[in-house]
Amino acid sequence: MTKKTILVTGAAGFLGSHLCDLLLSEGNTVIGVDNLCTGSLDNLRHLDNESRFSFVEKDICTLFDVGTVDYVFNFASPASPVDYTRLGIETLLVGSAGTLNSLEIAKKYGAGYLHASTSECYGDPEVHPQVETYWGRVNPIGPRSVYDEAKRFSEAAVTAYQRYYGVDTHLVRIFNTYGPRLQANDGRVISNFMMQALRGEPLTIYGDGSQTRSFCYVSDLLNGIVRLSRSEEHTPVNIGNPVEFTMLECAQVVLQVTGSASEIVFRPLPQDDPSRRRPDITKARKLLGWEPVVQLREGLEMSLEYFKSHAG
Repeated sequence: MTKKTILVTGAAGFLGSHLCDLLLSEGNTVIGVDNLCTGSLDNLRHLDNESRFSFVEKDICTLFDVGTVDYVFNFASPASPVDYTRLGIETLLVGSAGTLNSLEIAKKYGAGYLHASTSECYGDPEVHPQVETYWGRVNPIGPRSVYDEAKRFSEAAVTAYQRYYGVDTHLVRIFNTYGPRLQANDGRVISNFMMQALRGEPLTIYGDGSQTRSFCYVSDLLNGIVRLSRSEEHTPVNIGNPVEFTMLECAQVVLQVTGSASEIVFRPLPQDDPSRRRPDITKARKLLGWEPVVQLREGLEMSLEYFKSHAG
């Protein structure tokens, strides 16, 4: 395989930093860009002496150019409810101006381009499991709309650059993903449950515990994303684990893995919180020969030491 120079935006984030590791392990040169509004340099510290990696602290919502690149992975965006509700305007900007600026780089250098989209494009879905042809059920003015609609705009922009300019674009719709480097305080299910369990605090379930999510371990997700980036598919592809858990089932697995005696408590469900979330990965299986191999208990066991190091 020809070694490439690859730009990764959002490189200091959970997924971005793992993606940098994977691309470097293949012998590529990687330029990481991040404004550190939610990312952390701690996620990249192990690359300080890696000659094929360079980091640029930059807000991609302003015009930027890192020089000739062969591929662009756009992973820049606040991604957790805690972050995107706190940084609502910034989330809208990075999903619009930031996406357009990164697409301009791909267009200028004839580079390939992959955008990290989200299962949130489906909103609170009426179709289950979610297939890529489903247009979604999103509240455009609700508290989650700054994230949902930014990602939906990004998909339109990426598709337009492919349609009008011939940029070799790819769109991945990412479902719930977890693993080491997931922000310990980001308000998402796995990080919430793991931290509460390890601290001996009650595990907080919002709603009655019957709403569902599907959890994909980070290495599985990135394997699928890299395969997609090397395909000829331009329309969205779901990458996620199709095994569905209720919130109550997930909490019980976390208690088993951590050995915690924490109790489970129930709180009111936030507005527009999806009641069901599960990817149909038929398209990924057929096009990419991909499906996840790490199941929830195993992935949580592989993440346990990371969460323990942040639970003190």
